[in-house]
Amino acid sequence: MSVLPDSFMPDDSATEIGPAGQVGHRDLIAHTPRFERTLYAVREGVWCMVGNGLSNQTFIEAPDGLIVIDTGESVQEMQAALDDVRQHTQLPIVAVIYTHFHYVAGTQALVDAAGGELPIWGHADIVANRQRVSSEVSAAAGRGLIHQFGMLLPTEGPDGLINVGLGTEFRLADHAPFTPGFVPPTHTLTEKTSVRIAGLDVEFTPAPSDADDSLTIWFPELSLCVHNIVWPTLFNVFPIRGEEYRDPRVLLTGLDHVAALGAEHLVGTHGPPLSGAPHIAHEVEVYRDSIQFMWDQTVRGINRGLTTDEIATSVQLPDEFGQSYLTQQFYGIVEHHVRQIHAGLRGWFDGDESRLVAVPPVERAQKMIDGFGGPDAVRAQAQAALDGDDPRWAIELASWLVHVDIDEHGRADAGSPEDRGLLASGLRMVGQRTTSSNLRNWCLTRALELEGSLDLSRFRVHRFNRHDVLNSPSPVFVHTLRVLLDPSRAAGLDHHLRFEFADGSAAGLHVRRGVAAPTDGAGAEHSLHLDIETWAAILGNKLTLNEAIEQDRVALEGDAASILQVLSCFDLASLAQR
Repeated sequence: MSVLPDSFMPDDSATEIGPAGQVGHRDLIAHTPRFERTLYAVREGVWCMVGNGLSNQTFIEAPDGLIVIDTGESVQEMQAALDDVRQHTQLPIVAVIYTHFHYVAGTQALVDAAGGELPIWGHADIVANRQRVSSEVSAAAGRGLIHQFGMLLPTEGPDGLINVGLGTEFRLADHAPFTPGFVPPTHTLTEKTSVRIAGLDVEFTPAPSDADDSLTIWFPELSLCVHNIVWPTLFNVFPIRGEEYRDPRVLLTGLDHVAALGAEHLVGTHGPPLSGAPHIAHEVEVYRDSIQFMWDQTVRGINRGLTTDEIATSVQLPDEFGQSYLTQQFYGIVEHHVRQIHAGLRGWFDGDESRLVAVPPVERAQKMIDGFGGPDAVRAQAQAALDGDDPRWAIELASWLVHVDIDEHGRADAGSPEDRGLLASGLRMVGQRTTSSNLRNWCLTRALELEGSLDLSRFRVHRFNRHDVLNSPSPVFVHTLRVLLDPSRAAGLDHHLRFEFADGSAAGLHVRRGVAAPTDGAGAEHSLHLDIETWAAILGNKLTLNEAIEQDRVALEGDAASILQVLSCFDLASLAQR
């Protein structure tokens, strides 16, 4: 019997076929209409655009003009929302507010519409957070988005995308080519702040949620709260794409603040708005209690000496949390949130003796296969598990057969077609039976890769976005190279490189002892001279370093051979010496 009665069915009794032929849990299919593209009239002079992408865009009429909150994933997305609201108001755009660093890439559409610069309010960490996910962890972040949001899943058929939990999809095809248009905040804050914007009183309260720069925004004259903390699904303590820890204790503080406002209208970053103070008070209370339940019961299990596996097996939300869609597992799942709470609070070691000095993964897989009587015996048991509606066990067994081959082939293409097919079948079964869009999308994306229908190899290498490089301080993407250094290639090297750019900026890397230490370049014995456009082309693998040198776009000063040797130690094809 499954230990996830709310998020994963032990059989196909809840599996249905969606409107585009998708096979999935009936509750997940029923969740989709909540994100039908709609411009909600929240109250007089307030509109919220839902279903225009993954996030909402909110418009507020103020005495001095129109305030816009959040701008989506592209200029086209923001423009589409603006076109709709223009059917209701012609007030000029006079201010922009960001709830957090996600969904702020369409602002240029508003600047263009306003005919010039706009005051933009947001947390002081927004720019740094955007740089973080586009630089050091960009490969993992990009791959995580592909998996979590099913961005490469088909649009119809059994494996077709159903929804992404917070919206119908990450971004609408109608908004292509998805032109980036982020504009940094002009007014930043880090603590509770009261200001007057466009003739309205506005209170900003930091409320970390899925981002540490999230703000709850209160308009007392309108009894309106705009937030990024009550979602149209159980809050995602653990994002399957991978992210920094989201502490439930901090979430509770933010939720209690929202509850204390007594708002008549609650507008979120995601999902339909809510109205009516008693209704909002009840929903927010239930929502915060769902977070406290997961935290308290995980801590209780830790104190009892249970391992993460044991806690994840035992902690499930009581049935009463299933009465509101806001606390159902349409995004992440409780089992994963519990594991994340343990890791965030106590670290990776949970008292399980086998994890303290774990057998290396490939070696463990081989020992398990041998212990079960060889590959054929494991395959037979994996197939029997599939036939017996036990995909958890089938996935574990099949993963041994695939992962035992990882050293030779790498994770992307390890294992025989037969074994990869077994693993894919187990993942597909989970995907078709879970209420969680995150879990379904991840499982189906991986299944299609295992079967050879998707090639995700490009998402396992670092890719630099030209727009990000051109619009960030030059040291950001020089220093990012440090996480691409191959220490085996850099063994014995001790060289300090300075990158000097045509705009007068500079940055350095000192390669020594198998690390590339970031510096300002002062005192370096070798230098590269180039402009930022050339650097963006090299980082984006549009231009090799050798080509740039031949075209006189890069000049080397110092020992050229040493410079080229150092740069060839980084995992970036354009820097390799052939």
